[in-house]
Amino acid sequence: MTSTITAAVMPELEGEFEMAQLTLDDPRAGEVQVRMVATGVCHTDMAVRDGWIPTTFPIVLGHEGAGVIERVGDGVTHLEVGDHVVLTVASCGICVDCLSGNPSFCVNSYEQNFAGGRPDGTTSLVDAGGHRVISHFFGQSAFATYANVPTRSVVKVRTDVPLEVLAPLGCGVQTGAGTVLKVIEPRMDSTLVVFGTGAVGMSAILGARVARVRMIVAVDVVAERLELARELGATHTVNAREVDTVEELASISGTGVDYAIDTTGNAGVVDGMLRSLGHRGHAVLLAAANPEAESKVNLSQAVARAIRITSVVEGGVIPQLFIPEMIELYLAGEFPFDRLVRTYPFAEIARAFADSESGEVVKPVLTFG
Repeated sequence: MTSTITAAVMPELEGEFEMAQLTLDDPRAGEVQVRMVATGVCHTDMAVRDGWIPTTFPIVLGHEGAGVIERVGDGVTHLEVGDHVVLTVASCGICVDCLSGNPSFCVNSYEQNFAGGRPDGTTSLVDAGGHRVISHFFGQSAFATYANVPTRSVVKVRTDVPLEVLAPLGCGVQTGAGTVLKVIEPRMDSTLVVFGTGAVGMSAILGARVARVRMIVAVDVVAERLELARELGATHTVNAREVDTVEELASISGTGVDYAIDTTGNAGVVDGMLRSLGHRGHAVLLAAANPEAESKVNLSQAVARAIRITSVVEGGVIPQLFIPEMIELYLAGEFPFDRLVRTYPFAEIARAFADSESGEVVKPVLTFG
């Protein structure tokens, strides 16, 4: 029993979204069909559109979906019709990282999330002319009214919090907060710096606030973003357009920073971040960057200061455990990530992308009426 859905199709590399009526197939074994209520817009959608991460076109993007289960495929016993769910990154479940409790670092992540379609090469979508449209981006392709989703991308959530609020948890918020709370695990008496105050950076600041870090520094070039960072928990802000960032961080920290997170993917920013580290400082890279971006490391200084450089994907968390944890922190008033969100009707997806890329809004969320 196929279904007709409305989806925003990206027809080609660096293209523009086209609204289309598509046919969605039945959920396969191990999948559920989700009626989308809301979907976040994330920088990774833009990175794929622009070719930074290769995929197959035409494709339905979107990977911060939240909705309600309408159908359940064979073999699914832990999810039911009517469950509220947040959708997140897909993983294979059988590689060494998945089996060791690190699904965000799945060895087969590209095939599961970016290659195009299901891992077996099929797609769940065809257009009115019977042509294939690629589905299962990040296991979901959430820029659509309905999607078939593998259960490893599905997180059941409580029903008393609006799904419009919860949608960003599946990627951007999880990435920033998880990096702080589950990977870095900063000392309370430390200095933690976040470079870039988009959704991921702001979520890292919120995570540092939850961890009760003594000194939380936000670095950006947009004064309004820095003001919001202060309101969300930053104890200090640095406008990189007005001062030398490395010198300012040295002045704030006294001995160099303990932890630093880059959310920009900008090589120049990363260079400055590495120079700002103190003894045994820990730098973390989070952003989807241009494939040509490179940063230099002074090997002598790196060894002398015993610094660490870590790359983290999706916060390094188990989403089915961490997303409910973030919801409880939100309900307790300790994690107000909803302040990052502005909602847009699904039909205004192009405006939501434009507002995100211009910096006018931190986290756009599309809603399905």
